[in-house]
Amino acid sequence: MATILCIETATTNCSVALSVNGSVAAFKEDNPNGEQKGYSHAEKLHGYIEEVLASGNVSKSNLDAIAVSKGPGSYTGLRIGVSAAKGLCYALEIPLISISTLQSLSLQVKEEDTFVIPLLDARRMEVYSAVFFSEKRIRETKAEIVTEDSFLEYTDKKKTIFIGDGVSKFEPLCQHPNTTFITNKLPSAKQMAALSEKKFKTNDFEDVAYFEPYYLKDFIAG
Repeated sequence: MATILCIETATTNCSVALSVNGSVAAFKEDNPNGEQKGYSHAEKLHGYIEEVLASGNVSKSNLDAIAVSKGPGSYTGLRIGVSAAKGLCYALEIPLISISTLQSLSLQVKEEDTFVIPLLDARRMEVYSAVFFSEKRIRETKAEIVTEDSFLEYTDKKKTIFIGDGVSKFEPLCQHPNTTFITNKLPSAKQMAALSEKKFKTNDFEDVAYFEPYYLKDFIAG
């Protein structure tokens, strides 16, 4: 049973949630319609944190841990979120929990007996992807170029749902009848609540001094 502040900044969605015993008690984000925008995390994140704590009637001193989306995702977005999370952990002397960005995104799909494949934009024709079944990851996270033959080992077997801002790259290439595409979703701090509570219960914490985001690809200045 814990009170955890969850921070999600891996994409253009700046999202903060207050988790109390694994349920969302307060929530604020900059992506109500799943639309891609520019990055405003540096300006908005700390204000959102204060709003969420005030809405949940929780002071920083009452937090048990900070959870942060660890990637893969935007280099800039991840750096901002992780820096804020580390700063809070140091100041409050509480543990840091990291949450897989693709895992939390996959939890937005509620259907059973279905493969869920979150796809995040990784520039050009590349996406960040992983494969989940019954909320368990069954294939490692990759940065890969999508083609018409991508993911056939899953779509040939049963219904497969693709979700995320990388779907727009794959949907025009895929004509498989077992596929469903959800294009207007980005990772959100809401889905981090239950995941962070589970990690808190098992003391699955990161070393605050040495933790780095999971970039998966080298940063390229654009």
